Amino acid sequence: MPDSVIITVVVIIVVLFTTFLVLLSRYRKCPSDKIMVIYGKVGSNTDGSMRSARCVHGGASFIWPVVQSFDYLDLTPLSISVDLKKALSRQNIRIDVPSSFTVGISTEQGVMQNAAERLLGLHLTQIQELAKDIIFGQLRLVIATMDIEEINTDRDKFLEAVSRNVESELQKIGLRLINVNVTDINDESGYIEALGKEAAAKAINDAKKSVAEKDRDGSIGEANARRDQRIQVAAADSTAIQGENEAKAAIAASNAIRREKEAESLRRATAAEKSQAARALEEAYLAEQKAEKTRADREKATLEADVLVKAEVQKREVEFQAEAEAERLRRQARGEADAIYAKMEAEARGIQEVLTRQAQGLGQVVQAAGGSASDALRLLLADKMEELLKIQVEAIKNIKIDKVTVWDSASGDGKTPATANFLSGMLKSIPPMQEMFKMAGMELPHYLGQEQAGQPLSSGPDTQ
Repeated sequence: MPDSVIITVVVIIVVLFTTFLVLLSRYRKCPSDKIMVIYGKVGSNTDGSMRSARCVHGGASFIWPVVQSFDYLDLTPLSISVDLKKALSRQNIRIDVPSSFTVGISTEQGVMQNAAERLLGLHLTQIQELAKDIIFGQLRLVIATMDIEEINTDRDKFLEAVSRNVESELQKIGLRLINVNVTDINDESGYIEALGKEAAAKAINDAKKSVAEKDRDGSIGEANARRDQRIQVAAADSTAIQGENEAKAAIAASNAIRREKEAESLRRATAAEKSQAARALEEAYLAEQKAEKTRADREKATLEADVLVKAEVQKREVEFQAEAEAERLRRQARGEADAIYAKMEAEARGIQEVLTRQAQGLGQVVQAAGGSASDALRLLLADKMEELLKIQVEAIKNIKIDKVTVWDSASGDGKTPATANFLSGMLKSIPPMQEMFKMAGMELPHYLGQEQAGQPLSSGPDTQ
């Protein structure tokens, strides 16, 4: 392989490896105590406007070279001491409110975007001073809306109002309020101190009054206790005597009720024993009656079963025999029908075969006659001519005339004898051959004779 090719391959590999390392170096991981702000070309918002930055808290992201860059926002909490002096309250009394606030950059999505836009690139001291100014303004505003008594006595309400106002303002620059601690409240006029002395004096007087009232209540209570003791002792004695009497009466009544109940129980027990004995006898009689009835039913059922079973067996035997006979007759009839059908089918096949053969013979005759049906018919008649003449002769062959008496006289014309007319008429009773051929649509050949004008062809021998 040439050296130039090797050098080219090595250069390509080095370039690719370098590109890979560069791209790998652009993949950044975000620490948990920081917010990674990616700025540059980072896409657009839902309304179509360009986004100024993209914040990543936790995880990692790829930073495109040239078109994107990144920086970090520190999430370290910031403790801010606010020594507020001469803040004017709602009563126009100036007070001092030393307090401390703990704030930090928020990780909420919208607030984090505000921090990326307003705090990126600032040091913690700069962020601390910016938050301190906001806290000073909001703290003065809250004190101006409250009385000194509310601020001094209801600290929870004061702290809640401060947290609400300060939190809403800090979110605008991306911060969140973590803690608020008010150490002490003083005023330059001594109003709070006077309130304290007043409260102390009131507490002392209330305590003295409470002690005196307690002493008085103790003496009265002691006297009332002695009186109540005597009354309660007397009432207890009378109640005890009354209770003893009522107890004795109750004991007597209870004994009477006990004896009455014992007598009633004895009566019920005796009646119950007799009733149970009578019921036992009744149940015994009913059981015996039921047993006898059951035995009679069993014997009856046994007899009925014997008779009915035999009758049922005979009935089924007759039914089976009848079904067998009917099946035999059905099979015999089916066999005879099959035989008749086979015979008729064979005869039909024979007739069909004969007709088929005759049709084939006639077809051959027509073919021999040159395809003319009339010529074929003449051939068939010529072939049967001898049989036709024989049949015609047989018609008078067996006529037996034992005796013929003739009174011969001339016929009406005076020339022909009557006997000759008799024989001639007998022969004329046979159908002439010429008529038979005409009926078939044919004519006799010339060599068999022709019909003369006005005279039919004689069908028999000359009688004259």
